[in-house]
Amino acid sequence: MIDLTDRTVVVTGGNSGLGLAMAHGVGRAGASVCLWSRTPARNNAAVDDLARVGITASAISCDIADEDAVESAMAQTISRHGAVDCLIANAGVGDATPFTQTSLDQWRAVLRTNLDGTFLCTRAAARYFVQAGRPGSIVVVSSMISRYGGAGQAAYAASKTGVIGLARTLAVELARHHVRVNILVPGWTATPMTAHLQENERFMRATTARTPVRRWGRPEDFAAVAAFLADPGLEFHTGNEVVVDGGYTVF
Repeated sequence: MIDLTDRTVVVTGGNSGLGLAMAHGVGRAGASVCLWSRTPARNNAAVDDLARVGITASAISCDIADEDAVESAMAQTISRHGAVDCLIANAGVGDATPFTQTSLDQWRAVLRTNLDGTFLCTRAAARYFVQAGRPGSIVVVSSMISRYGGAGQAAYAASKTGVIGLARTLAVELARHHVRVNILVPGWTATPMTAHLQENERFMRATTARTPVRRWGRPEDFAAVAAFLADPGLEFHTGNEVVVDGGYTVF
């Protein structure tokens, strides 16, 4: 069983959906949690949700695509919790626009959060681990779309493919500093981001039929996986893509 007692885990985009479920997972394993998300009201609600089950949590309002905001959030987290042991780079946005109609501004907006934001957050964590001489763990959340693509998802797919390359490089570069870096690849999962897809009965039937467990994922399916990936002590497991998709990619 994973024991994260006395560990602190940062979860970006942790105030709802997959991020909040992963915060519950690491919290149940004993970690204190710091959520970095943009919306103060939702942050406070998430902290209350975690507190109700006995998880020590705080939240910082942070736009992960803003370099100064990320640096400030890391400093605040260390000040509040005393240290950081893991960063889960989960925050992301999507844009379902046909490729021929995608503007450069739309393209850049998605990459700004999903790729630039992941870069800034993982860099802040890596700098802290290396400078403090402290073992750590970094988890980068990608998407099954990085393998299969998707209509209307050019920017999202490019960003989620890009973070895989980033994470692989970090795994190689940071291993000497006892920092493990892994990639979580979720399959079709019922979250607020996929609400529009869940309303499409034909799409739901097709994707569910393609999934051997015959259902979409639920956020809670990722809780225990997050705890495993967050543990800095498992440093020999690094540079890996952990696919949690109900068997979709092998069927």
